[in-house]
Amino acid sequence: MPLSINRRVLMAAGAAFLAWNMGGPAAAQAPSTLRFSAVFSDQDIRAEMMKRFAEDIKTQGFTLQPYYGGTLFKQGTELVAMQRGNLEMGNIAPQDISNQIPAWSIVTSAYLFRDADHLKKVFAGDVGQQLKKMASDKLGIHILGPTYFGARHVGLKPNKKINTPEDLAGIKLRMPGGDAWQFLGQSLGANPTPMAYAEVYTGLQTGAIDGQDNPLPNVQNMKFYEVMSQIALTSHLVGFDLLAVSNKVWNAMSPEKQAAFQAAADKAIEWSTQEHLKKESELAAFFKEKGLTVYTPDLKAFRDYAQKKYLASDLAKSWEPGMLDKINAM
Repeated sequence: MPLSINRRVLMAAGAAFLAWNMGGPAAAQAPSTLRFSAVFSDQDIRAEMMKRFAEDIKTQGFTLQPYYGGTLFKQGTELVAMQRGNLEMGNIAPQDISNQIPAWSIVTSAYLFRDADHLKKVFAGDVGQQLKKMASDKLGIHILGPTYFGARHVGLKPNKKINTPEDLAGIKLRMPGGDAWQFLGQSLGANPTPMAYAEVYTGLQTGAIDGQDNPLPNVQNMKFYEVMSQIALTSHLVGFDLLAVSNKVWNAMSPEKQAAFQAAADKAIEWSTQEHLKKESELAAFFKEKGLTVYTPDLKAFRDYAQKKYLASDLAKSWEPGMLDKINAM
């Protein structure tokens, strides 16, 4: 009899362990402390976004433990940390998802989303649900929503004026590591150079790179303007990451907690989006006051060049049939 009981106990424990690791409905109670990792600094608007989110999820018994500036996990490693069970929440770049799910590369392509509102509508609609399901099924993460942080522009240390992609030939443009990011740099006509976000300031200062591409709020937060001479407002990518929680945590919540958790994320993300839009409208003047040349190049030339590059690439072969048309029509 004791042997039979022990066997049943062990089998039950094993089943519970498997359910927890698969994030299934039989998973144990969600942890009360959620570690969150992001590459942005604690001065970023999104850090305040997470503070507001943390206050709201307290009512559901959760404590958020944030780590900013890549201090817990370096840029590009947050997703793997979540998959390994070493991290509960992360600010995940879509490019990192596309490294594991090639079909996701469509949302990393240049000149796809028109603005923050278009981005929000796409992820709230059928296309967004399809993308989220891919991430859940294949990566074990639940995407709460896209966190907009501004249109990306090219900032350079050299004084050479940029009007078309041909003007970026030979320019060492810092891009994060990964095929999707590197191809984005190529689609602008530049020579993409992988470099960690925290090293960009020094890279510009020493000449290891000629430029970087980031939304204007990031350029201000990281003080890149101190080591640049100009900003070409290429608007080549609507910058966003994904606020995500592991399936282990998400699936361990009751439906009521999931609804409250999602509502807290929606509220915080919307606040952050509006703050970024407001700040973007003010920063062009700020950078001019700091002595930078700020101008708009030939956007049609950039758009035509980039789209031609993407459609002719292997990346486009992995896109879900009809998805591009759905995004364009929305």
